[in-house]
Amino acid sequence: MSNSLVDAAARMLEDIDRAGTRKRERTIYSPQSSVIRADTTFGEEAGEGTEVINLCANNYLGLADDPRLIEIARQALDTHGLGMASVRFICGTQDLHRALERRMAAYLGTEDCIVFASCFDANGGLFEPLLGAEDAVISDSLNHASIIDGIRLCRAQRFRYANNDMDDLERQLLAAKGCRYRLIATDGVFSMDGIIANLPRICELAEKHDAMVMVDDCHATGFMGGRGAGTPELLGVEGRVQILTGTFGKALGGASGGYVAGPAPIIELLRQRARPYLFSNAVAPAICAAALAAIDIAENAHEERRRLQDNARRFRAGMAAAGFTLVAGEHPIIPVMIGDAALAARVADDLLRQGVYVIAFSYPVVPEGKARIRTQMSAAHTREQIDTAIAAFTAVGRDHGLIA
Repeated sequence: MSNSLVDAAARMLEDIDRAGTRKRERTIYSPQSSVIRADTTFGEEAGEGTEVINLCANNYLGLADDPRLIEIARQALDTHGLGMASVRFICGTQDLHRALERRMAAYLGTEDCIVFASCFDANGGLFEPLLGAEDAVISDSLNHASIIDGIRLCRAQRFRYANNDMDDLERQLLAAKGCRYRLIATDGVFSMDGIIANLPRICELAEKHDAMVMVDDCHATGFMGGRGAGTPELLGVEGRVQILTGTFGKALGGASGGYVAGPAPIIELLRQRARPYLFSNAVAPAICAAALAAIDIAENAHEERRRLQDNARRFRAGMAAAGFTLVAGEHPIIPVMIGDAALAARVADDLLRQGVYVIAFSYPVVPEGKARIRTQMSAAHTREQIDTAIAAFTAVGRDHGLIA
């Protein structure tokens, strides 16, 4: 028996350690919320954890521990069981799955919707059934890994444009003009920077060059736009984005599950041909029930959206006043730029000691030399928690020479 591959893996892990970029998972002993109990011992698990302010969850509306959703999920466990023990087309589809798909389509204003185990699966299964070697995908350079992997699985020609650069997008559309079908793929919000895609211009270029538009709206659905229907609603391009993908694992309850929403023929073709759909267990019914309720809550969560925006503005203003370098924007994703990967990891560790839970992001999640602490605001955060976090950042930033 050969151990050469095991030895190679060990060497690669040593290289990761030397670079200071190993991702260490910390144990949490509480529900996801604005304050959590987490392991802060930097070694053995503590057993109960220490209470810290949580600035790195995608829990935008604060619904991950909402008692209403928990109770609805509990009831669904009683009425529909723990799980389907099957894939959707065999015996893995319940009334809750159908109801969730209909509700999501209505919420987003599309003809139909198909639910996957995750949005990674949704993006992974989207492109292969639709596009062949005669076709083209024109993809933003900072698209999520799931889009990149999904495109790799299809035979379409690949064209890449610089992040949110509309001149470069048009150049790539012109380069792809000989292809049969052209699909522009973009994140609605780029998750590492919090930058919102220029969907109005993307739609204009798609219409000019006879292309379709696909948007992954994971970091917008539920809280951006007047009803929380995402970046198309926020930017006034509803109906011009033909394909939307997203998740129930962020603002819409924080559990799991993803979807593709769009024209009925495309959704039906995905039911027939999308491999992650055909070969993965159905989403647990309790999660479907909670996601249904989360959509209803999100659609009317006007106060929560206002509070989320206020929290983001407060944190941005305080951090900028302290002298930190931030990625400009209005989204509740607020990256604090560090640069050096090892330094970013040390800063995150020191912040945890100060009672603020954050994570350092470095290569390959972000480009080399652009390591950062990605903070994320929630409607569940109080002003006092925001101010406490700013004070902790300021103290640690001074200790490490990041600010004066």
